[in-house]
Amino acid sequence: MNTLQITVNDKLTVIALDRGRSNPINHQMVKELSSCIKTFESDDSIGGVILTGKEGFFSSGIDLIEAYDYNEEQSKEFWIDFLALQHDLVSFKKPLVAAISGHSPAGGCVLAICCDYRVMVEGDFIIGLNEIPVGIIVPESIFDLYAFWIGKHKAYQYLMEGKLLKVNKALAIGLIDEVGSQESIMHVAEKKIRTYMQLNPVTWSQSKLNLRKGLISKLNADQTATLNVMLKQWWAPETRKGLQMIIQNLKSRNTPVK
Repeated sequence: MNTLQITVNDKLTVIALDRGRSNPINHQMVKELSSCIKTFESDDSIGGVILTGKEGFFSSGIDLIEAYDYNEEQSKEFWIDFLALQHDLVSFKKPLVAAISGHSPAGGCVLAICCDYRVMVEGDFIIGLNEIPVGIIVPESIFDLYAFWIGKHKAYQYLMEGKLLKVNKALAIGLIDEVGSQESIMHVAEKKIRTYMQLNPVTWSQSKLNLRKGLISKLNADQTATLNVMLKQWWAPETRKGLQMIIQNLKSRNTPVK
C-alpha cells in the first residue's frame, strides 16, 4: 500500500492514512482503502478496524491539486470510486471506529462519518463538509450520510453554508462522539472498538446492517444522473477558475487543506 499503513494486533486492524503531511485523498488512496475494507470484511481473523490519520491531520479532503489535473475520464472514474467507497465503508459489517487525529474537512469528514463511532483529538482543529464553497455539488447520498448523525435540519444548513466546526461544537451536535488528547486518542478508540468486538459478532453485525438499511440503500442507488451533473459543474469555466485560485493558495501555503 502506498497511501495507507496497516497494522494488526489481536484481531484489530488499524488503517492509518499515510499520504503526505495532510493525507489529501487521491484516486489511489480511494482504491487502496476500498480494497482493504473489502479484504478485512471477508477475513475471519479480523474483528474490527480503526481508521486514523497522522498528528494534525486525519485527512484534508480531496486532493484538489491532483484532481484538478485529471482528464474527463479520470475525473469520472475518481468520483464513481469515491462514491462507491462511501457505500463500502457504511455497509462494512464489522466495527469501524474513526480516530480523528487532526483536521478533517470535506472528504476527510466523509470518511469519518461512515464509521460507527468517532473519537477526535482535542485542540484547534476543524471538521465538516465545505464542498459547496469549493465548487463541488453535494450529492443526495452525502446529505443522507451527514443527516444520519446530526439530523436533516442541521445537515441541510451546514451543507448549504459549507460550515466547518471546531471540536467542541462537533461534539455538542453529535458529529463526533468523544474527545481525547493526542496521546490518548488511539487508546480511547481501541477501548470503544473492543467493547463492540466483545459482543456476539453475528448479532452486532446484523443489527448494524438493520439500523443502516435505509442509508445503505440510498448509497447503493444509481447515482449516474447526479454524477453527470457534478461532473458538468466540475468542468464549468467558473468552477475551474475558482479551483485555480484555491490551488494557488494551497501551493503558496504548502498545506493542502480542503
